[in-house]
Amino acid sequence: MNYHDITKEDMLNGEGLRVVLWVAGCNHHCKNCQNPITWDEKGGLPFDKAAEDELFEALNKPYIDGITFSGGDPLFPNNRSEVFRLIKKCRALYPEKTIWLYTGYTWEQIKELGGISDIDVIAEGEFVEELKDNNIHWVGSSNQRVIRVKETLKNSSKELVLL
Repeated sequence: MNYHDITKEDMLNGEGLRVVLWVAGCNHHCKNCQNPITWDEKGGLPFDKAAEDELFEALNKPYIDGITFSGGDPLFPNNRSEVFRLIKKCRALYPEKTIWLYTGYTWEQIKELGGISDIDVIAEGEFVEELKDNNIHWVGSSNQRVIRVKETLKNSSKELVLL
């Protein structure tokens, strides 16, 4: 997996003060995407041990509320195994920190993926320029949803629990 950046002390990509891993690779190619540079899975830098150490060192700060996986798309098929490995490691090392993930896939497309239950919040769906809405918190267009994963998975009526 490649990545473009590790942002430390971010307040724009989830609740609280966060670390954000910006992965490379996306097959959605949404019109007017905010990060088209991240579409190419071969772009950016290899996510190696040094990058992983940097990520976890940033996450280790007591004032950091959690981590957000964004990009590109963390659930781009070639990213999934590495992203889910990192999510499991985050959950094991920092059970009190929240894990957010942004993806262009819909809940219906990803809800059965192994590892989804370790994520706290998923902001899902492709950005649709015609549905752009600057008044929605955490996403850019009205078709996108911000889902509380654990609550949704526990919900016996199978309705989504939205943030």
